[in-house]
Amino acid sequence: MTLWMWIILACAVAYLTKLLGYLVSRRWLESERALRVAGCLTIGLLASLLVTNAFVSGSSVVLDARLGALIAAAVALMLRAPFLVVVISGAAAAALLRLAGWG
Repeated sequence: MTLWMWIILACAVAYLTKLLGYLVSRRWLESERALRVAGCLTIGLLASLLVTNAFVSGSSVVLDARLGALIAAAVALMLRAPFLVVVISGAAAAALLRLAGWG
């Protein structure tokens, strides 16, 4: 198969997946079990994205300024800082660590 055939197949699968979402009954989507599963999946996906973005560069695991930014943001979250303060503290920690030559 050529690259364009794979792209068309992926588009068709994505469209059919979205179409199937409309066919699921509202009663099933609003059940307590479905809501719990959706909540757990969301947390798992966000955690995997966070770990991937924080510790992976290309195909290797790296420890650089992103780790310091993650730790600073986690500390700000534990201190119940507003979201903007969490973001700024993480960015400031990464900038300072990069300025110091780590990453």
